[in-house]
Amino acid sequence: MEHARIIGAPVTAAALEDFAEAVIARAGRGAYVCVANVHMVTLARRDAALAAAMEGAALVAADGMPLVWGLRGRGLAAERVAGPDLMPRLCALAAAAGIGVYLFGGSAETLAALRAVLPALAPGLRIAGAEAPRVAMPPAFDSGAAERIRRSGAGLVLVGLGCPKQELWMAAHTAAVPAVMVGVGAAFDMLAGRLRRAPLWMRRAGLEWLYRLAAEPRRLARRYLVSNTRFLWYLATEPLRRRRPQPASPDSTYQA
Repeated sequence: MEHARIIGAPVTAAALEDFAEAVIARAGRGAYVCVANVHMVTLARRDAALAAAMEGAALVAADGMPLVWGLRGRGLAAERVAGPDLMPRLCALAAAAGIGVYLFGGSAETLAALRAVLPALAPGLRIAGAEAPRVAMPPAFDSGAAERIRRSGAGLVLVGLGCPKQELWMAAHTAAVPAVMVGVGAAFDMLAGRLRRAPLWMRRAGLEWLYRLAAEPRRLARRYLVSNTRFLWYLATEPLRRRRPQPASPDSTYQA
């Protein structure tokens, strides 16, 4: 897999299957994976803590067609790796490998639905534990949660706290949790049947944000309208910033 920077944020170029296999290869080790969309990379431009969390991630998925198009524009082979698609694939691979999965986030009702849905999607899946925590913002280190996950024996932790809370939580706990953690956001509610997903044609056209905005205008209006506008501005002015002398970066993994 190759990597690049989109408006300054690190993003991994990969097909869904390759990305999922790379995540599972890290199971049982202290690491975390971000699933980034336009909102996340735009927010990271103004939120130093989120930017640092993304820099510390083992992988950063391109969950959003604008990010995929940006990667392809740099000559990289990329596909969209969305949370609701990645999560069941990870569960299937975990089931095949005998890796326990821990669900962290969502509501009690959502977790109950996931306990019924996920084993059907991934036969043989072992759900090692599940909890719907109350996590403050910014998240503080929770030794109790880290110990519960450790005792469960899970090698994969799926985190559904929403952005940027889940990214900050994973960054704060990676040293204490012997598992690979993946922030999947709204995938919990979508797979549990509590939130409808956009039609496939809208997802392929990069319009899933519009579908979700129409479904939840009060909650998502500022996020999408402001973030998308800022993203387009940052993207349009990126060539100008590239022409200016930039300090050398210690991270040579990601292309400019």
